Amino acid sequence: MLDKKVTRFISAIVIASSTVALNASASDYPQQDIRMVIPYGPGGATDAIFRLVSKEAEKHLGVSVIPVNMVGAGATTGSRHVKEAQPDGYTLLGSHDTIALSRLAGTVDYSYDAFEPVALLTQTIVIPMTYADHPVEDMSEMASYISEHPGEVTFGMTPSSVDHFYWVRLFDALGVNTEDVRFVGYQDTNEQIAALMAQEIDFVNADMPSSRAFFESGDFRPLGVSHDERLKGLEEVPTLREQQVDLVSATNRGIFAPKGTPSHIIEVLADAYSKALEDESIRSRIENEFGSVVHFLPTDEYQLFLEENEAALTRAAENIDF
Repeated sequence: MLDKKVTRFISAIVIASSTVALNASASDYPQQDIRMVIPYGPGGATDAIFRLVSKEAEKHLGVSVIPVNMVGAGATTGSRHVKEAQPDGYTLLGSHDTIALSRLAGTVDYSYDAFEPVALLTQTIVIPMTYADHPVEDMSEMASYISEHPGEVTFGMTPSSVDHFYWVRLFDALGVNTEDVRFVGYQDTNEQIAALMAQEIDFVNADMPSSRAFFESGDFRPLGVSHDERLKGLEEVPTLREQQVDLVSATNRGIFAPKGTPSHIIEVLADAYSKALEDESIRSRIENEFGSVVHFLPTDEYQLFLEENEAALTRAAENIDF
């Protein structure tokens, strides 16, 4: 039988060797391709933006970032996969506010705190809109119109989604009682837009990627921009704050890693994506092609942003009957 001192000595060597190996592995990161799980199907704004920026980030990482579309269960199939993955920096999640929304809606029992935030990349600004000949011409007229037609005004939304929460937050900012409006549920944004085109509902909130063509054709009228400044391509449309409605809202797309991923790896990833977003052609495509804005936040700032974001969504959830 080994002497106790010898046993302790061997154990110390094993622990030290493991620590050195882990640190060496982290300092050499990355050594293989990285999987970027996108919890939506191909072709949408979330998929397109993460693919675009990741391709540029590859130049600074020295390995490929392979997008993996993992759809299902209201975008939670992909998030759960990453949550349960090894925290080695080789499986990441490209997602947005839906992580917190899924928990608030009771779909899952985890939120942002189940991951290590890497960085915020972009924001796609929410734009409330109606059809061209609707009597409401801008957001300043919304509250009075609802007051004049209580229980009759219809708002398209996908239950428990970003747009559902948006309307609740907007009504709070307008001082409108949700009992005075009618929510109409749809599977996705495309269904909502089709219903608005047919004038089956009064209002939809969407964004430039889904609605630019309708603004350009004159079929839809944007009522305001939920941002702190006007958007490129919609310079003539005032922000909500310019119309005395205190609301800023966007789909906030960022990168997450499994809980426990070493801080050095997080720093390497954040630095690569920060450099990717410095490329003018990338920024131009994000702004002009995808109707979004570049808003990079490094890890610590992103953590604070997520805490404030979840607090705002939690307050809105108090007025939603899931």
